[in-house]
Amino acid sequence: MSFDSLGLLPELLRAVREQGYEHPTPIQIQAIPLVLEGRDLMGRAQTGTGKTAGFTLPLLQLLAPHASSSASPARHPIRALILTPTRELAMQVEESVRTYGKHLPLRSTTIFGGVNINAQTKALRAGVEIVVATPGRLLDHQGQGNLNFSHLEVLILDEADRMLDMGFIRDIQKIIGLLPAKRQTLLFSATFTDDIKQLASKFLKTPATVEITPENTAAELVRQVVHPVDRERKRALLSHLITSRKLQQVLVFTRTKHGANRLSEQLDKDGISSMAIHGNKSQPQRIKALEDFKRGAVRVLVATDIAARGLDIDSLPNVVNYELPQVPEDYIHRIGRTGRAGTEGEAMSLVCVDEHNLLKDIEKLLRKALPKDVIQGYAPDPSIPAEPIQTGRQGGGRGRGPARAPRPSSGSAPRGERGRHPSRTSARGK
Repeated sequence: MSFDSLGLLPELLRAVREQGYEHPTPIQIQAIPLVLEGRDLMGRAQTGTGKTAGFTLPLLQLLAPHASSSASPARHPIRALILTPTRELAMQVEESVRTYGKHLPLRSTTIFGGVNINAQTKALRAGVEIVVATPGRLLDHQGQGNLNFSHLEVLILDEADRMLDMGFIRDIQKIIGLLPAKRQTLLFSATFTDDIKQLASKFLKTPATVEITPENTAAELVRQVVHPVDRERKRALLSHLITSRKLQQVLVFTRTKHGANRLSEQLDKDGISSMAIHGNKSQPQRIKALEDFKRGAVRVLVATDIAARGLDIDSLPNVVNYELPQVPEDYIHRIGRTGRAGTEGEAMSLVCVDEHNLLKDIEKLLRKALPKDVIQGYAPDPSIPAEPIQTGRQGGGRGRGPARAPRPSSGSAPRGERGRHPSRTSARGK
């Protein structure tokens, strides 16, 4: 099937062709016609499936008939709101809006915390049809009188499960209360938990359902392997794997912000260029780290789970779980950063004795045992006892929590990013 068969406008088809895409992905094939019909929609899909283009393309088409080239702000009222859990995802979604809407006179902007609010206020007052925002900063603008949703036609909740995990539910409820009751609502999530279904039942009207990837199934193109190792030798093993295998683009996950900073510094001392990205980094720092990583100026990007679903990197070959996540589902979101757009990838997990129970939970979720590969010279010492897992705390401090804490924090996220209460032939990844 080609994009031409989906009934998209010539301007949108032109933009798609300019990006080098020829064939829509499964979620695009199913979602685009439903959105164009004006249906509310629940979509379940992992990252890298083309989900974003699956809603940006039909959204742009729905808004196109009344698009205006006038410079008057009054001719550009807010007609669509896209809520995302993180700043990075907001930027990537808005980039998709601009990429596919480049031949249409529609305006868009991003609203998120961690940056000066004045530039965002100026953009809103100049008039925009599409706002991509994190909930906290959006409510800040609402409090300052910078938003008027009286013309809003479409609401999109992207990565809704992540927003609930981050404590956004009350903010989401407040925001939806500000919107016209008569609107089209689209909800996208990697999983359909009971909380997600309850949210959908409140705010969606007889929605159509699109499910692409079986729930909690890791990317088929990702080769997963576990490297057993002692906790104190993890960093040495990581450096050995990167250098001996000549790995050039590696995304490494840690549990805490402090751990990410420390590991990045240690890798630099080993002669491996590295940068850390997490909630305590300023927005310019995070943007620079991601850009340097994408263009190869930095070999390793060390991230906390806040980046697990917010990073859009085409053809990322390697993901390393330096520390296993304490929530098994986060493992799937982490390794979903690779094996995208039809390319193969590898996910390596460095597992010490402390994490054996976490590994069992992940394997139970995957319904299979992960292959174990002991690297010569790094075999774990069986006499070393397990210790409680270290988890992050508010403010980036370190603490020893229970080894099976139900919902650890990888550190507090900045305002606007957290809840206010505790072969390139298809448009994948866009």
